[in-house]
Amino acid sequence: MALGQMNAHAVLPLPATTQLPLRSENVVRSASELIGSTPLLELIRTGTGTRLLLKLEQFNPTGSAKVRMAREMVLQAERSGELRPGGHIVEPTSGNTGTGLALMALERGYTFTAVVDDHAAKDKLRAMKAMGAQLVSVDSGTSGGPSTVERRRIAAEIAAQTGAYRPDQHNNPHNNAGYRDLARELLADLNTDIDYLVGAVGTGGSLCGTVEELRRLGSRVYALGVEPTGSIIFGGAGGGYWQTGAGSPAGFPVGGNVKYDAIDENCRVRDVDAFATARVVARRTGILVGGTGGAAIHVALRRLVHLPAGSTVIVLVCDAGEKYLDTVYDDDWLHERGLYDRAARQRIIRLCRAYDESVRLAAYGVERAGA
Repeated sequence: MALGQMNAHAVLPLPATTQLPLRSENVVRSASELIGSTPLLELIRTGTGTRLLLKLEQFNPTGSAKVRMAREMVLQAERSGELRPGGHIVEPTSGNTGTGLALMALERGYTFTAVVDDHAAKDKLRAMKAMGAQLVSVDSGTSGGPSTVERRRIAAEIAAQTGAYRPDQHNNPHNNAGYRDLARELLADLNTDIDYLVGAVGTGGSLCGTVEELRRLGSRVYALGVEPTGSIIFGGAGGGYWQTGAGSPAGFPVGGNVKYDAIDENCRVRDVDAFATARVVARRTGILVGGTGGAAIHVALRRLVHLPAGSTVIVLVCDAGEKYLDTVYDDDWLHERGLYDRAARQRIIRLCRAYDESVRLAAYGVERAGA
């Protein structure tokens, strides 16, 4: 039969290559199903066998750990009847909780209003708007810190006027509960216990929720909480700071989700050191982390040399550095605020190189002993 004369009703055999055995497909139907199972990256190993691992929460949808707790708070509000079909959610946020709530709102048919200020990273604000959130902006003034108190007041006012559901992330127990899966992931991915867990503290949910679940599962983890210098979570006088998503400014009541009995040690990190560390990590790994992640990594790097041999240290890196390309990773922005410090960066570089050298020396020592 000539080409073009084939019977239109003829059934052609399928090519042999398409006749594959049936198997289950790894396909999800909503972005929230992708939450969790984030990777661990080894950043540093020392000559004593101690290692520093990063839990990279930026691989969650919305690029943040806080989508975990946003999902849990929304689902619990549905179960309790606080959120009904077509409802309205309002919450003050520096951005990451807001993007998580925006995702849950669009998936489940709610309106979401985020009360924000210009202290938040612009890309977080853009992301919330892209997902349909309504933004109410509060002037953060010239303090150099977030307007947390005013944002909270405005959110409460909107909730009272409209009847909107306000999760109140600082006191909602389902914030902390949202991190139970994170704790289970850590234990499932390691062949050892977690000796030290380091994390920034803002609402308290990510660190305290993870630590509480780890200990419930039998871990003997030692927890280090990190806040910006100028924050008042662990006491002292308040001051300005530029790390977003962690800490509490003067005058803001620390919420009930900061479980002081879950935190063994508290640490403060200057913006200069937090941002310098984040930039060193970017150059070392090609992975960009947020400023609060840089602060937590800074604490861990300085601590490694003092730890018992063979320790496993995990830092919770709660969001992605791509949100801070115009702040943490922008030289001009840092210079304008007096936050660009070449010496601080060099200190971190030298520390990392010293750990690398300790591994080489340990291997050399083993080789010589064998010889």
